[in-house]
Amino acid sequence: MQWLYNAQLVLPDRVTPGGVLLENGKIAQVQTGQGRPPAPGNAAVTDLRGLYLAPGFVEIHSHGAGGADFMDATPDAFTRAAECHLRHGVTTLLPTSVATDMEGVMQFLRAFKQVKGPYMPGVHLEGPYLSMEMRGAIDPRYIRNPDPDEYEALLDFAKGDIRRWTIAPELPGALGFADTLAKRGILPSVGHTSAGYAEIAEAFRHGFTHFTHLYSAMSTITRKGGFRIAGAVESAYILEEATVEIIADGCHLPPELLRLAWRAKGADRVCLTGDAMRAAGTDVCKSILGSLDGGLPVVIEDGVAKLPGRSAFAGSVAMADRLLRTALGAGIPLYEAVRMMSLTPARVMGLDSEIGSIETGKKADLVWFDEEISMKGVMKGGHLSSRPGI
Repeated sequence: MQWLYNAQLVLPDRVTPGGVLLENGKIAQVQTGQGRPPAPGNAAVTDLRGLYLAPGFVEIHSHGAGGADFMDATPDAFTRAAECHLRHGVTTLLPTSVATDMEGVMQFLRAFKQVKGPYMPGVHLEGPYLSMEMRGAIDPRYIRNPDPDEYEALLDFAKGDIRRWTIAPELPGALGFADTLAKRGILPSVGHTSAGYAEIAEAFRHGFTHFTHLYSAMSTITRKGGFRIAGAVESAYILEEATVEIIADGCHLPPELLRLAWRAKGADRVCLTGDAMRAAGTDVCKSILGSLDGGLPVVIEDGVAKLPGRSAFAGSVAMADRLLRTALGAGIPLYEAVRMMSLTPARVMGLDSEIGSIETGKKADLVWFDEEISMKGVMKGGHLSSRPGI
């Protein structure tokens, strides 16, 4: 049993002085107000000296960090990347694949099966069923239309490990694929898409509810025969029930567009994500997007990864603490920025009954940090963590 007290609690709707009592890896009591609470005789007491105490961050779209990419497809790569994210406050992580061949995805899934656990409850597949026009930094050799024989084999092999799959809904067979995912409890997500509003609205009738990295690699307003047609970006705003994620590294989007999404959708429907690649959390200037033996070379400059020709970004190098600083710089209040990095992504992935906020009965996944969002402590399941609890 442990009391963390003299903190500034970051709750879903406010920041307030207080503390928490932890027992058996969960939050047993939330105390608000100044002063040291009466502690049970067997409780360790920790004075946080006015630091912010927030729920652990939930990162639902990351390709790696710390010099490792999940497409390296080894337990060591998964662990190295996860440890790096953990140091920056991420206590729940969905490792994300990039488009590749069937064997590459199978290797990714095999490695995940060896390390999965409460810290990494499932994976996110980004592609390969994406729009060639909106591929961004994805290797065009691996982009293709949905193939039932292929995806059914992957779903059977995964045995529930896939929690989310990013798809371009306009592709032939994409809606039938989405129906299959929805029946299995997997979230179909709109991304890397050239679809217009009509196609996206139809996709939402087949189980799509979320948009992968809003604005990035997706259609916007076009004209056909003089008439303007809303694209995927506008559809995310028109469809009020839709949730979105935004790469909040300060590079993929200017602060004003992050602020627009927050004002239009609200903190309950916007997730912050890094879409981080292997160079995140390092100081290298050259790296590889995807696996070391088959990925694309990238350069790191101006705080972001780019293809060598500078034709497109190639994932961010931002960790969770940087995402929060970007949101604060866009004028978003701290408690709402934290919600966009914790409770909202937890809810999108159906995990909010156990994580995502400081509430009695939830897991003691907690972080504490100062005014500069510099991490001073990361706790997973009630234990201070230097490595993920996998």
